[in-house]
Amino acid sequence: MSRLILLIPLLAVLIISIFLFIFLLQEKDPLKPPSALINEELPKFTIKNLFDEKNNITEINIANQMVIINFFASWCAPCKAEHPLFFKIKEDNPNVLILGIDMQDTNEDAIKFLNADGNPYDHVGVDEQGYVGIEFGVVGLPETFLVNKSGKIIYKYLGPLTKEII
Repeated sequence: MSRLILLIPLLAVLIISIFLFIFLLQEKDPLKPPSALINEELPKFTIKNLFDEKNNITEINIANQMVIINFFASWCAPCKAEHPLFFKIKEDNPNVLILGIDMQDTNEDAIKFLNADGNPYDHVGVDEQGYVGIEFGVVGLPETFLVNKSGKIIYKYLGPLTKEII
C-alpha cells in the first residue's frame, strides 16, 4: 500500500509531462490564437465617431472596401509603438481604408494622442465600454483585423504590428 502511495506523484508527473510534450509538438504560436471570425462576415456594429459624435460609424460605412481595423488606446504602450506603421500602410496602400477603434479610453486622451502623434485613420470610432471589441473577440490591445471587399475578416493579428508582419 505504501508503495502505491509513493507511485502516485510519479504517475502525476508522467501524465503532465506527456501532455506538455504533445502541446510542444503542435508548435502553436501564442501570438496567433485561433479566431472564430476568420473567414466570417464582419460583425454588425455601431460606434460613436471620435471627431463627429453626430455621425456614428457602422459596418455599412466600410462596406465594399478593403479595410484594416485597428483596436487601440492612448494608454496602451504597444499601440503607441505600432502607431507610426499605420502612416506607412496608408502611404503604400491608399485604396485601403483604415478604421481605428479607440477602446476603453477617454475621448480627451484619444484626441490628445492622435493630435500629438498624428492620425493615420480614415475613421476613428470610440468603444468606451469595450462592447464592439467583445463582438470582434478582442482579448488585448492592440489587435488588428484585415477585412476584404466582401466584408469577410481574412486576417487577425494580436499584438503590435511590425515591419516584418506588414
